[in-house]
Amino acid sequence: MDFSLNAFVSQVLASPVLLISVLLTLGVIFVNGWTDAPNAIATCVATRAMSPKAAVLMSAVFNFFGVFVMTLISPAVADTISKMARFDAAGGEGSIALCAALFAIIVWAVAAWWFGIPTSESHALIAGLTGAALALPAGLQAVQWEQWGKVGIGLVVSTLLGFGLGWLCTKLTAACFYNADRRKTRGFFRSGQIFGGAAMSFMHGAQDGLKFMGVLVLVTYLANGMEMGGDMVQVEPWMMVLVSAVMAFGTSIGGYKIIKSVGMDMVKLEQYQGFAADLAASACLFIATFTGLPVSTTHTKATSVMGVGASKRLSAINLGVVKEMVLTWVLTFPGCGLIGFLMAKLFMLLF
Repeated sequence: MDFSLNAFVSQVLASPVLLISVLLTLGVIFVNGWTDAPNAIATCVATRAMSPKAAVLMSAVFNFFGVFVMTLISPAVADTISKMARFDAAGGEGSIALCAALFAIIVWAVAAWWFGIPTSESHALIAGLTGAALALPAGLQAVQWEQWGKVGIGLVVSTLLGFGLGWLCTKLTAACFYNADRRKTRGFFRSGQIFGGAAMSFMHGAQDGLKFMGVLVLVTYLANGMEMGGDMVQVEPWMMVLVSAVMAFGTSIGGYKIIKSVGMDMVKLEQYQGFAADLAASACLFIATFTGLPVSTTHTKATSVMGVGASKRLSAINLGVVKEMVLTWVLTFPGCGLIGFLMAKLFMLLF
């Protein structure tokens, strides 16, 4: 089957359903860059290592490279997301349900941004796809539960590893610079914060970009009437460029509300602590992405920041902000899933 850019454009122009699917997919990618990517630069802005505008621009660039480079190394996360549900086995209804899932994700993400809550786009994506799949005639059988197992493992890994590495990196950094003159370390940690923000942005592109690449692959397979087989999905270079460019554009719009929630309200960070948080979260995301586990970049960054705060004392963590975030994460699966289910039923009734 021809998956070239020319063939894809021809199919999009000839099929209204495919056109809507692609536009919604790009919309989800844009919203992810707009609402989720700010988490990557929250700490370096909070510690004043970079201005918000400079940090957003840097994040946009490294998001772009993260999508492109990690796809070449291992597209395993894209493969997992593309096989979350059997939309390909439902014929035309599968494409309609997928459109409904993408619409639900955009609604949920924009609502979370409006209230300044750093919700997880990854959790919303998985919940939306699952909810829409449950609306198909096959019901529970349309969901690939073995892929959900990877989601569960990723959730546990990102929580424990993010928190643990945040605590450990802070302790190690403090021990290494215990006798150092604080005034002389400011330049080093400022540069370290910039490096950490760039690394987080790169890994955000790598992890979340691959997830949405999986959706784009699924859309392409549906357009060609193909079923998702057991082999690793085929990702074309033009897909990498398209996803990374749209995500980078979304990031350039910025999201100061979320930067404030993660970087300023949850824990009051010094520069060395911000450096430790970024280092820990980046390492956790790299391990998850390389092993093919779909994890939430927001969740990982937030738990690493909590680990940094806990290394000093538990009271340093603003538990009110933490409870708000946890509640949002918990509600994302049933909330976005329900919206996806209802939207799928409505879309299939109308179209």
